[in-house]
Amino acid sequence: MNKVAKNTLILMIITIISKILGFIRELVLGGIYGTTFYSDAYIVAMNIPGTLFSLIGIALSTTFIPLYYENSKSIKESNKFVNNIFNITLILSAILALLVFVFANQVVKIFAIGFNGDTFKLTVEFTKIIIVGALFMGTSSIFTSFLQAKENFTVPGLVGIPFNIIIIIAIILSSKISIYILPIGTVIAMLSRLLFQMPSLFKYGYRYKFTIGLKEDYIKKVIWLVGPVFIGVAVNQINTMVDRTLASTLLEGSISALNYANRLNSFVMGLFIMSIGTVIYPILSKLSANSDKESFIKTVYKSVNIVTLLVIPISIGAMVLATPIVSLLFERGAFDSRATDITAKALVFYSIGMVGFGLRDILGKVFYSLQDTKTPMINGAIAIGMNIILNLILVKFMGHAGLAFATSISAIACIFILFKSLKKKIGYFGQDKILKTTLKSLIASILMGIITYVTYSILSSVLVVGFIQQAISLFGSIAIGALVYGILVVILKVEEASMVINFARKKLKI
Repeated sequence: MNKVAKNTLILMIITIISKILGFIRELVLGGIYGTTFYSDAYIVAMNIPGTLFSLIGIALSTTFIPLYYENSKSIKESNKFVNNIFNITLILSAILALLVFVFANQVVKIFAIGFNGDTFKLTVEFTKIIIVGALFMGTSSIFTSFLQAKENFTVPGLVGIPFNIIIIIAIILSSKISIYILPIGTVIAMLSRLLFQMPSLFKYGYRYKFTIGLKEDYIKKVIWLVGPVFIGVAVNQINTMVDRTLASTLLEGSISALNYANRLNSFVMGLFIMSIGTVIYPILSKLSANSDKESFIKTVYKSVNIVTLLVIPISIGAMVLATPIVSLLFERGAFDSRATDITAKALVFYSIGMVGFGLRDILGKVFYSLQDTKTPMINGAIAIGMNIILNLILVKFMGHAGLAFATSISAIACIFILFKSLKKKIGYFGQDKILKTTLKSLIASILMGIITYVTYSILSSVLVVGFIQQAISLFGSIAIGALVYGILVVILKVEEASMVINFARKKLKI
């Protein structure tokens, strides 16, 4: 596990840099455009290709790694396999992009049913521009999967840096020159993801060639495996679309508030969950291919427990400190106290399901490594169906916060369904160890949350009002909370906590 820990740590550090830039991007967008129709239009236009093209990209890249190990015994076979998948993805993406461009009006109506007038018109115009860059979304994910199969996690992790920098520049320039620089800059940012990875591809002997072999044996397997993944991702994206569609019928800025709150949650997901999932997926795929069940099970429950230990305290901390977090990060310029209030409410209810979001991704990787793409699709569809029903009910009573709450409830429900399905598929997977760690983490997190809240209240009342004082109060209470949580998990004898301490001692030679 040392190699896994090392790769995960490196990826986390890279992700921190990328996510910080992502936050700066959101801060700049919020500071310049706030929760106005400009930001609503841009966010929806950005999410249209993100929703549609992730269907192709995620579906193909998910099945890529297990099949790559089976069909790449030499550089020649590797190039043939990669080019085949890449070109199929490119063609499918081009067809979908053309359809979205031609039917942009209808697509925007589906994604934002409540938009009208200038907001609707601007969203359509943004969509027609951004959809061009979406060609690079699916194809760049194929290159990412290739590098991860080669155990190169650094370069794929770095792609977010130029992406975010380019968009930040575009946001600033759009406010000074023309609003249309915003979608044009986004297209350039999407292209940068693809170009950034190409030098590393060449180092592994990759050479591009336009070739499509639909009769290859593995293509039939790709189609068989990718279908359920495609449907599963589509169901998830439909859920996102329903959220934003319902939000578009609420008060102006509801979409932006949900987006900013979701970005905060995404920071945690990207930092911890994506890093862990990215590293363990190739490992699980190899263990599954080698029929090493004992190591496979150990990797599963260790990964689940690490996610649980990291995410539960962050979830409770985010709920306790939602308002000061949003205020410190976003409240400036056009992002006023009203924007802080509605965003903080969304953050609280998104945070409830944070552990669900994280474990759903990890367990999905477990099933995919077993070349079982059908189970996550069925279970996901059930959970998303529940989410849509809850959306329609809760939005009437809770507004945009109800949409976030419905998402959290369905994510937690999905985890229980996935655990049950995993038990049915492989039997024992460390359920007792997972339950024990979860309960200990929950107890420690609740106590941490109480102490964190009390600490913040004391610090904020003592210190004079101001940005620096606010930052000291927030980060001071977070530091105290983290220390308390760390001490509690050690006292409760959590196995994974001891593993981390022992690993640190060896490295520091204590």
